[in-house]
Amino acid sequence: MAQGGQTTQASGAEAEDRALAHLQAQGLRLVERNYRFAAGRSRAGGEIDLILRERDGTLVFVEVRSRRSAAQGGAAASIGSAKQARIVRAAQHYLLRLAAPPRCRFDVVAIDGEQLHWLRAAFDAG
Repeated sequence: MAQGGQTTQASGAEAEDRALAHLQAQGLRLVERNYRFAAGRSRAGGEIDLILRERDGTLVFVEVRSRRSAAQGGAAASIGSAKQARIVRAAQHYLLRLAAPPRCRFDVVAIDGEQLHWLRAAFDAG
């Protein structure tokens, strides 16, 4: 259970709702939410919390992280290299569905308590 008796899943959905509202207010358009793929028995799959499109056509893969406070590095610090690799694999899987993949970017929305930080190009596929 998360804070206030709320489940972790419910608090995650609430954080995603808040992140989505913020990004849409900045002019991004939602393409897909909670895109998942399974890589198989020997390899972990991945999930992308939000996939949005910028006005210029850039496809933006967004990881949303939420923490009650910025203690222990905060929400953004919780996205390590293994998590980034799973997000990149999920994005690559998603892009296979498109005839002509557009320019892409990996963003993070980190929510620490009431503070929301949108980190554009937080990491890359390399």
